[in-house]
Amino acid sequence: MIRSQFEQRPLDAAAADTAAAVLEFDRARAWFRAALARPVPPLGAEVWVLDPALEQIVLVRHPVRGMVPPGGEVEPGECPREGAARELAEETGLRPQLLERPAAVTVRSFLPGLPATLSISYAAIGDPGAPLTAEPGQPAAWTRLDQGWDSCFPDDVLRVRQYVSLLRAARTPVEPRSDATC
Repeated sequence: MIRSQFEQRPLDAAAADTAAAVLEFDRARAWFRAALARPVPPLGAEVWVLDPALEQIVLVRHPVRGMVPPGGEVEPGECPREGAARELAEETGLRPQLLERPAAVTVRSFLPGLPATLSISYAAIGDPGAPLTAEPGQPAAWTRLDQGWDSCFPDDVLRVRQYVSLLRAARTPVEPRSDATC
């Protein structure tokens, strides 16, 4: 399929981040490769903001999806990493640097009736003392990882915990991404 550079740049970035993700769920890599043969629905991107001790995560109360990591739809021409950072800032006021490797990729539908799409989860280390500035009607809060949370994506609790276990096992400092590009 022929795409403009405006359309192709975000898809190239999504392909690179999908390949680099630490975890894969729902056969997301194969789904994305197949999806590239046709018009791709808007991509999703979110950020798993963890505290330095890897014991808490920032969640936003979405009116339909329940408690979810900050994120949303990647806008046209925007790379998924850029969309994740923008959504995080809009929904929480936080602007931590995203870690180099994406945390996970999955395929999901974000609302009933919407088509399934690729969703890339990025990670960041944030300061639990920093004020959270939530969007109206969508409060944001730090939540302990050893507690569950109510979400329309119930597997997310275990997925985030799995990622955190890998971070702890690596026993190396987590490195933020060195550049601000896609």
